[in-house]
Amino acid sequence: MTTTRGETLAAAARSEGIDCDGLRVEADDDGFSVTIEEAGVDESGLTVADLDRLADDYPEYVSNWAYWTQDRGDADRAFLRWAERADELSVPERYDRLRDGMARTWGEVRVTPRLVDGERVYELRHEEDIDRDRDELDTHEDPLDARSLVKTDDDGRYRPLKTAPSLPHGWAFVDLDGRACAETVEYVYPATIANWYLERQGDLDVDHWRDAVARQSGIYGVVKTWDRGEGYEHVNWVAEACCDDSQCVKRREWEYDDETTLDVDGGDGVFPCREPCSLVIAAARKWTRLAGEEEQTYEFTLTPSEKEQVEEILDAVADGRADEIREADVSDGANRYRARFLRAKRVDEDGNLAGVATDRDD
Repeated sequence: MTTTRGETLAAAARSEGIDCDGLRVEADDDGFSVTIEEAGVDESGLTVADLDRLADDYPEYVSNWAYWTQDRGDADRAFLRWAERADELSVPERYDRLRDGMARTWGEVRVTPRLVDGERVYELRHEEDIDRDRDELDTHEDPLDARSLVKTDDDGRYRPLKTAPSLPHGWAFVDLDGRACAETVEYVYPATIANWYLERQGDLDVDHWRDAVARQSGIYGVVKTWDRGEGYEHVNWVAEACCDDSQCVKRREWEYDDETTLDVDGGDGVFPCREPCSLVIAAARKWTRLAGEEEQTYEFTLTPSEKEQVEEILDAVADGRADEIREADVSDGANRYRARFLRAKRVDEDGNLAGVATDRDD
């Protein structure tokens, strides 16, 4: 015999009660009481048949409760509720939007929950592909496909940092249930849902710079040589170089130590970075060794425009836009032909800028 929605509600009310997004159902000696605040429902002394009637009158509240009581981890549940703004919108408002599809951005991934035949399905794609037709994209349904998909960027270059803003375009994960949606996101951005949830709960364990480098050994132990004074400034430079929004979609929460914040902004990412990553430590190792060199004074002869051009080249390379500069745009100092002309004019056959040799003590 098929169990009615009223019977399902009654069983849940007798067990632990129902309290989900404005729907409350409780059982007592007189029957059942139901409250749906937004709909102005407040009834008591109800029978199972009455619960069936209310389920027919307010099906969205019942289906919403049924969906969110499915067995899933707390972090995944919170993430899926975030995706449809469950803590901001009422059930009718959400269901109205879900019929056309809602969308939120997680790093560079656009998460779109939608109601299909009354059930939630999820789609993931690159945020910059949001307006492309699905048939233009390479579609997937298996979350495991994401592991290989995100290994390289659009040019086929390996992505050592999973949270770098270099996700390839042209793909979509379609017709996912909630569990598969969260699993796919975790393959794209490992541990981000868990850390985001811990932060929301006030339980994120942040590992600051000094604690992180204290654990380094072997070839990475050299980063410990940065002292409290000058080392603090070095770490600011590291954070500015590696942890800017243009370089990583995480939001940096680690600082120099428990008592000393860095001067560099941590970014605006949705999910947090709880500790210096391996790429940051590896880069810091190189910079630590370079910082040990004695400064030398060099004298160059450049025109004002050439000095500004060197600065433009630095900016273009540091911001990753060198490949975007058109060959015909010779007004940009980082234009390839402009740079080649400067090299031809100012770099000698031994590769020395302005003919000035590098003076090394070693």
